[in-house]
Amino acid sequence: MLDNSKNQGLRNQLVELLKTKGIKDLNVLKAISDIPRQWFMESGLDGFAYEDKAYPIGEEQTISQPYTVAYQTELLKIKKGDKVLEIGTGSGYQTCVLIELGCKVFSVERQRVLFKKSNLLFRKLKWKPKKLVFGDGYKGLKENAPYAGIIVTAGASSVPHDLLDQLCLGGHLVIPVGKEEQIMTRYTRVSKSKFNKETFGSFRFVPLLKNKN
Repeated sequence: MLDNSKNQGLRNQLVELLKTKGIKDLNVLKAISDIPRQWFMESGLDGFAYEDKAYPIGEEQTISQPYTVAYQTELLKIKKGDKVLEIGTGSGYQTCVLIELGCKVFSVERQRVLFKKSNLLFRKLKWKPKKLVFGDGYKGLKENAPYAGIIVTAGASSVPHDLLDQLCLGGHLVIPVGKEEQIMTRYTRVSKSKFNKETFGSFRFVPLLKNKN
């Protein structure tokens, strides 16, 4: 896996752009700076890796724009050593950002082709999730719960109760909720049955689908 000083310079420029867009967490910005996004792009699109845009990765899915990755990660309020569940492995880029932050990452992907591609990619990288699972993201990953953070990288028409149940006390679920357009939403578990809800503006994601293919 190759990288060079030109790409590092482009990542530095991207980090400066993210700062102007309101990303403040220095650890998140450093992770964006340290991870070569071109490694996660489709062949022929790697030259666009440091545009702040989403790009197709196959199976009607996308690699999220860097701002969205940074924004969702910042909202998680995670710290080193935290156990995090990612719903929607996709290209694996968001996964690696979480791992770079020192998290123990468990990731679920429902698209078999993307699951196989990301599994092969992780074998070549220094960033490796604790577990990569082919399955239904709506169900989460109960056997490894509870989680300090759960991040959903696709738009959900409603909030899956299984994901709320798998949060630890004080844990955060960051999920875009809505059909045509999604509202970025954070749920914080404050007791066994109570969650605080916060909203953070509109986004557009590919849909979170039930059942695995």
